[in-house]
Amino acid sequence: MAGRRVALKAIDWVSFAERIPANQRSMFNALKTRSDAISAKLTSLPPTPVVIDWSHYKTAVAKAGMVAEFEKKFKALQIPEAADTQTSVITAQEAESNKNALAYVEESKARIAQYEAQLAKLTNMIPFDQMTVEDLNDTFPETKLDKVKYPYWPHKPIAEL
Repeated sequence: MAGRRVALKAIDWVSFAERIPANQRSMFNALKTRSDAISAKLTSLPPTPVVIDWSHYKTAVAKAGMVAEFEKKFKALQIPEAADTQTSVITAQEAESNKNALAYVEESKARIAQYEAQLAKLTNMIPFDQMTVEDLNDTFPETKLDKVKYPYWPHKPIAEL
């Protein structure tokens, strides 16, 4: 039965709940309640449909050919199952997401190493209140004045006044 196969795919609600923002908690609870209700309905159904007792209906129905016609049509009835076209797409998206997540983790590890190096530099430097201008320029080279670009800084040359 198709419903049974769908019901076998379990959802890890705990890990799902960890990823839900606080403002979407009510929508998550509604989804979980609805999913649990559908799952309970599917598990309550028998694995095979109930067998119809055609002989009972042949004796109970007054019109003789009606039950035989219904039986023939019922046995000829084939209900097609919907083709699963989305599982491969979802699997591809999952693989892509996993690849992106691993790349992000590697980039994050590189950033963490860089930040730890900066933190070590900051913890081992001379306190700011004890630094001279030369110490500041040695520790932070971007603060050093460019005498070629700004030869008169902080003053403007007399010609510009």
